[in-house]
Amino acid sequence: MQIILLEKVVNLGQLGEVVKVKDGFARNYLIPQGKAKRATQASLAEFEKRRAELEKAQADALTAAQERAAKLDGLMVQITQKAGVDGKLFGSVTNSDISDALKAQGFEVPKAAIRMPAGPLKQIGDQQLKVALHTDVVVTITVSVLGEPV
Repeated sequence: MQIILLEKVVNLGQLGEVVKVKDGFARNYLIPQGKAKRATQASLAEFEKRRAELEKAQADALTAAQERAAKLDGLMVQITQKAGVDGKLFGSVTNSDISDALKAQGFEVPKAAIRMPAGPLKQIGDQQLKVALHTDVVVTITVSVLGEPV
């Protein structure tokens, strides 16, 4: 399916590009999320009319993300979980737990923005994690998992 992107999408394209994607990806994700429209003559003409407005909105979102990144970069978050004597946690620390801890410190970060390439944290200690605030803005935070005796 040919679509026109209404915003930058990672690994797909920039604002205004016409790209070919699988039908399900377009119908189930890109179009409902407002990230794209079908590439018809009418939608292309409408996009060209709204191009300046969409570019300004994207620039504003990038600026806001960069301001949040300046405050969030290098932040340390401490999370306490029950752990055994060997340092293994009973359970794990997920991106939802990290999002809640950031919210407690005054930072509103959706859990989908927290990148955990190795999966949930299952050991006591400090871990460096990336937070993607925007497609172009990624910051690193430190998550310190502390053990709580049973």
